[in-house]
Amino acid sequence: MIVIDKLCYSSRLRYTNAEVKFTYAILTLLFCVISRSLVMAAIVLTVNGILTVGKGRIPFVVYRRLMLIPLAFILLSTGAVIVNVSKSPLDAYAIPIGSWYMTGSRASLMFAARLILSAFAAVSCLYFLSLNTTMTDILGVLAKIHCPQMMVELMLLIYRFIFVLTQTASAIQTSQKSRLGYQDFKTSVRSFGQMAAVLFIRALKRSNALYDAMESRGYDGRIRVLQESYPPKRKEIVLVVLFEIALLVGCILQLP
Repeated sequence: MIVIDKLCYSSRLRYTNAEVKFTYAILTLLFCVISRSLVMAAIVLTVNGILTVGKGRIPFVVYRRLMLIPLAFILLSTGAVIVNVSKSPLDAYAIPIGSWYMTGSRASLMFAARLILSAFAAVSCLYFLSLNTTMTDILGVLAKIHCPQMMVELMLLIYRFIFVLTQTASAIQTSQKSRLGYQDFKTSVRSFGQMAAVLFIRALKRSNALYDAMESRGYDGRIRVLQESYPPKRKEIVLVVLFEIALLVGCILQLP
């Protein structure tokens, strides 16, 4: 199983109502993106960390490692905002390069800080949802809010094939390693290319076999999955509503 999936099934928030968690995650994410507030982003990061690590009992070391993965991409994507090349220095910093300057303004630094923290807080909302809600529950919520049936079924099939391809790739890689297929860079590149080619062919075969199996079991164009029902608690609903109202007030007041 994938690490996130393992953590999800072991989370203490797994049996919390999926609609409540989904609503909280999506609304909080939207408020973070709309407000671009440092204060609100810091609050959301803190609350999501407490819920995921404190209430959900997800190990802090694992949560930190997962959060550092998107942080690298966020920092790289905001580099263009922070660094400018100009003939005239700006007010924040200026590094001379010949007759030019690698420079930046205070406004651009503040904008980059808002962008980084808001994006990081939005990612924490998605991690809260994915680390505490099973994929079948998420798909069930999407079906209840009338997402296109085709999209929900494609998500389910793609989710299933992630495990199939991961297991197949792991078996092929283990076989290659036993034959010294990764002893240097050249053989590693060649082995990886061979693995990708074989994986593509096996994926096609597996997809045909899966469709034949579904047809033999009476597939009529719709995938039906049994789902457990976890009724929402009044306390959870009240807390989510109060928190979202507080974020809405923060958006209206335009917190820094």
